[in-house]
Amino acid sequence: MEFTLKPLHVQAVPRALDKAERYRLLNEPREAESICRDCLDADPGNQTALTTLALALSDQFADGHLSAAKEAELTVAKLSDPYQRAYYGGLIAERKAKAQQRRGVPGFYVYEALRAAMTLFETAEKLAPPDNDDAVLRWNTCARIVMANPEIAPEDRDSGGMFLE
Repeated sequence: MEFTLKPLHVQAVPRALDKAERYRLLNEPREAESICRDCLDADPGNQTALTTLALALSDQFADGHLSAAKEAELTVAKLSDPYQRAYYGGLIAERKAKAQQRRGVPGFYVYEALRAAMTLFETAEKLAPPDNDDAVLRWNTCARIVMANPEIAPEDRDSGGMFLE
């Protein structure tokens, strides 16, 4: 059955985004995702809607929905601020790595995802205002995950193993 979605009034977007954030906090990322899509239909360039959508998509990684990773990455790429693109790109990569780790993906894949996150956090750190060390905090979290889990390590290229994504 096909439905025609009802449009949101552009004036309703801020209130709707508040609801999306509440749904994320209630661990209902699909509801938050739906609200963000409605907001973006009404206000296509809304940066808060893009950020919240990317986070709602990444909230679903924990449930095994890693297929949402590519869409989350594409959503982050639409952010206009370079700091935001780097920081949230790092967050997406970090959450993907954590989901991979929980699913038992080989450690070198998890390592590569964490290193990608750390590289993005390093970029964000350079772009951040002096009073914002959020990227440093996330980088440290990734580093601690690697240090605490010996199985998360670079691929041993001498072993003849193949590196696949």
